[in-house]
Amino acid sequence: MEQDYKVKLEVFEGPLDLLLYLIKKDEIDIYDIPIERITKQYLAYMDLFKILDLDVAGEFVVMAANLIYIKSRSLLPVSQQPPEEEADEADPRWELVRQLLEYKKFKEAAEHLQTRAQVQENLFSRSPEKPDFTGERPLGEVSIFDLLNAFQTMLKRVNLKEDLREIFEENFTVSDKIDLILKMIATGVALTFSELFAQAASRTEIVVTFLALLELIRLKQLRVVQPDVFSEIELVKA
Repeated sequence: MEQDYKVKLEVFEGPLDLLLYLIKKDEIDIYDIPIERITKQYLAYMDLFKILDLDVAGEFVVMAANLIYIKSRSLLPVSQQPPEEEADEADPRWELVRQLLEYKKFKEAAEHLQTRAQVQENLFSRSPEKPDFTGERPLGEVSIFDLLNAFQTMLKRVNLKEDLREIFEENFTVSDKIDLILKMIATGVALTFSELFAQAASRTEIVVTFLALLELIRLKQLRVVQPDVFSEIELVKA
């Protein structure tokens, strides 16, 4: 694939957002996190970031190391726990749980204030300027993790023995896929995520198509929406 595009997608969500997303998606009790499963899923998303060559903050790597450390501690018997931490909580997950609960509280408060601001704007004929919320999703109604989850599902459907790191082939270019997607949504009719990848014959083509999708979102030429939580993602012309 010719590297005619270098996709740069701003990801406002951080590692705690990813963990909260995984907890919500699997309906996990935040007070009883299955650390082995969550760590495996988190690292799978890190692999997707590498496959797509997306720029992510260093906090994602730090959290990955922290999860691996917590997992390793949870596997040790009490007698073999690090001496300096024997006086702390017996469960090494508690510090992570506290971080998640505190972050979730402030995140919900920010979203509530943003909703109130949007409602207030509709009450006046002269609308004030929208406040700049750092937690606002750059992808519209769907987060980057929703898209990556759908992308991961598409990859699993293609059972080929292809090395995902070798995603650059001359057969497909991001620019060609951008043109194709624009033609598919030109009518204004919503296009589902699965329909976009229905004709993809290889993992390479799926990756290139997804990169084209991210670029169109960044350029604000299309929007991605979900009628319901974790339902089929739909693409509509912006």
